Amino acid sequence: MTHLGLDIGSSSVKAGLLRDGKIVGRIVHATFPTNHAGVQVEVDPAKLLAAISAAIAHLGAAAQKADVVALSVMSPAWVAMDKTGKPLTPIITHQDRRSVAIAHELESRVGKARYLKLAGNRPFPGGISATTWAWFCQHHRGLMRRVDLAGHLNTFLHRQFTAARVIDPANASFTGLYDTVGQSGWNDELCEAAGALPRQLPVVIESNMIGGTILPSAANRFGLRAGTPVLTGIVDTSSAMLLIGAKPGQLLNVCGSTDVLGLCTAKASPHEQLLTRALGVGKKWMSVSTLAAAGSALNWARDQLFADLPPEKYWKLLAKLAHDPKARSTGVIFEPYLAGVRTAIDQRQAAFTGLTLATTRDEMLSAVIESLAEASAARLTLLKQAKATMRRDVVVSGGVQDGLDRILHRDWPGRWSFRTEEEATLRGLSCLEPIEQRSS
Repeated sequence: MTHLGLDIGSSSVKAGLLRDGKIVGRIVHATFPTNHAGVQVEVDPAKLLAAISAAIAHLGAAAQKADVVALSVMSPAWVAMDKTGKPLTPIITHQDRRSVAIAHELESRVGKARYLKLAGNRPFPGGISATTWAWFCQHHRGLMRRVDLAGHLNTFLHRQFTAARVIDPANASFTGLYDTVGQSGWNDELCEAAGALPRQLPVVIESNMIGGTILPSAANRFGLRAGTPVLTGIVDTSSAMLLIGAKPGQLLNVCGSTDVLGLCTAKASPHEQLLTRALGVGKKWMSVSTLAAAGSALNWARDQLFADLPPEKYWKLLAKLAHDPKARSTGVIFEPYLAGVRTAIDQRQAAFTGLTLATTRDEMLSAVIESLAEASAARLTLLKQAKATMRRDVVVSGGVQDGLDRILHRDWPGRWSFRTEEEATLRGLSCLEPIEQRSS
């Protein structure tokens, strides 16, 4: 069976034909902008759809020969639609922080411990999309009365491709409205607290179920074959976990702009400093810890402090400083919160301390490196609280080409083995064996 895989991140679409975990032919990319306006981080739905069309077009006629379309998506990426499927809001990404005050209100309304127990997560602003839903209910009441359907990115894409109203358990977990621990469905108490009406919610079905088939109008618009089944879709890191077997205790590290460390578990173990979600297929879960700015912090340091260096010289300097013992005791300290903290309601900000007139830019860069290495190692202690036996073999995907993984793994205690899987998120989509929806 040949899957047409569409992997949608925060700035680009990857498309490729997949078979048995392998890429058939080439991977194509199409970019779209993410708009940052203070604490608001949005994507224009029209531009994202145009990027999807462009990526499929780059594949050519081969895209129409796929047996099934499979989606992996960044999450959360919340959007509300009218009765025709037209977006009424931008796509609000996981980086958005406009809803801090709303998050406090939700937690106060439900209770901190109870919210964590019911949803599996605290209502982190932007990172758990109930806060976004409640923010729009408070600030755009008239618009929200017109909402026929709201959900995450795969919900939106299905509405465009198939007219279906679906979401998978992994994405549902990150709404903060779903019974993540039991995977039993939407929670009435949480929905009422956020202002989410039952008629506006998508149906939760597993990631490998067929959500719908490509409509003739969508076939013409996106260059696909009418009638092609489209799977519900899945969160990007869940797709990568499926590729490597999704066995409880398996660690997956996706190194990139954001660094994601995920542990597959046989039971949900909510923790206020972790993200907990369903895997998306079967009764498995993932406990996740992120560094919101990892590769992006090093890119920021290059742009601000080393703009005169060619990229290859900058990355050589990084490698040198990362393994120079003298660079670890300069007295300069960096707080690595350039993108805030995904598992906190009140957001921290980045800062240097210990600067003097004698401080060099190399010492400042060393401080950034040290902060990332230390924060990466600290996550292992948190993940051990997920009550799963943690295996010592780690699968790594993402930005390993620049040596980011070696910096982030430098201070991990004990002995670990690391194996790289290129394009794991896209390739993992071929592990989704299509099944028809079960009749209710």
